[in-house]
Amino acid sequence: MSKPDELWMEEALREAARALALGEVPVGAIVVYEGRVVGRGCNRPVSAHDPTAHAEILALREAGQTIGNYRLGDCDLYVTVEPCAMCAGAITHARIRRLIYGAEDAKAGAVHSMLQILNHPKLNHRVEVTSGVLAARCMEVMQAFFRARRGTVSL
Repeated sequence: MSKPDELWMEEALREAARALALGEVPVGAIVVYEGRVVGRGCNRPVSAHDPTAHAEILALREAGQTIGNYRLGDCDLYVTVEPCAMCAGAITHARIRRLIYGAEDAKAGAVHSMLQILNHPKLNHRVEVTSGVLAARCMEVMQAFFRARRGTVSL
């Protein structure tokens, strides 16, 4: 795990805090291009009434607009939680160079955990993956959210 990866993951964690403030599942994502953030996203499916408003999708959309291209081949995506199947598909279509994520998602993760969509052998694009960056912190944010939701702890 590199220091730059940890610093960028801190930025993704700030996006997760934005999602939490909105009452959303606290997942955050950023897209980095040439050493600067070109896209940000926090989970918003409930508040946006949009099932596709996952942090990764919103960050990819903003990055595409910022760069002026839907192909993000020179970009890295930092996400606090392992992407789901929908987001893994979008990452592949965007041609993201590298995915860096924190906590694994045993129930819906589509990179390593539940499914392995991202680098499926039949796909024509390969994404370099680094997992476990600030994993304990990313997992604690999620666990605290769900504990509070069940009423066992207040945030």
